[in-house]
Amino acid sequence: MYDIEVAVRAHARLGEGTVWDADAQVLWWVDIWSREIHRFEPRTGKHCQWQTPHEPGSLALRSNGNGLVVAMSNAIHCFDPSTGMFTLLREAYDANWPARFNDGRTDRQGRFWAGSTDTRENAPAEPVAALYRLDTATHLTLQLDRLFCSNGLAWSPDGTRMYHADSHLRRVWCCDFDTATGELAQRRLFIDMSEVGIPDGATTDAEGCYWIALWQAGRILRYDPDGDLMAQVELPTRAPTCCEFGGENLDVLYVSTANLQRGALSTDVTDPLAGSVLAMDARVRGVRSMPYCG
Repeated sequence: MYDIEVAVRAHARLGEGTVWDADAQVLWWVDIWSREIHRFEPRTGKHCQWQTPHEPGSLALRSNGNGLVVAMSNAIHCFDPSTGMFTLLREAYDANWPARFNDGRTDRQGRFWAGSTDTRENAPAEPVAALYRLDTATHLTLQLDRLFCSNGLAWSPDGTRMYHADSHLRRVWCCDFDTATGELAQRRLFIDMSEVGIPDGATTDAEGCYWIALWQAGRILRYDPDGDLMAQVELPTRAPTCCEFGGENLDVLYVSTANLQRGALSTDVTDPLAGSVLAMDARVRGVRSMPYCG
């Protein structure tokens, strides 16, 4: 059994995008449907939030403590928490395109990767979501296309393997990753989750194992580098969305969650912890997140 506690008793409609700032010892995450960025300091319990002009899918720290980079709607922006101001960095596609940014993370070299999700209600025959890479020179390039819902981004500790999921297809792939160029090769199936659940946000630990949240299933799963299930963590809420290692020793796994009643603005009485951020003793250390270096 894992020791699990409530880190932030929040009411996020769709909490996502957990990122740990090891220097400041704070956790960042977003609430997509409420258009909010959140910051939590475990040492003091201080919890701050900012409104965003569009739906934020993911974020990353910027180098030298220079705020954040945030993937919102159809574009990537810089965000200054001290002023609450956003500055457009790069657009990925036209604002009328039926997709929005979703899961994203930095690789071990500080490039920011952000995937999108198809926003049409019924799954189309030709999906329009994609995965993009923002290099340190602020050059945005398309890496994978024809996706339904890009998710589950993570890298091995040495950065030579990238993991990526499509929630709709219930599959996780791994790719050989060129750390010098950021190019992908030999994309192959890592986990077929068709009989397991819907893969959502993910991270890796220092032992090279892959941790992934199961949307609507109330579980976090840990897989070894060969794709074999190592551990299964039952959570006290139904909709975990993303996970990230934090704490002074990077051995606390923070888990963002969501309220399955999409339009609800109050707590789901059948799932009172929906929308909160959970924290658990992972019994293993994570790998420090890199800031975006652009």
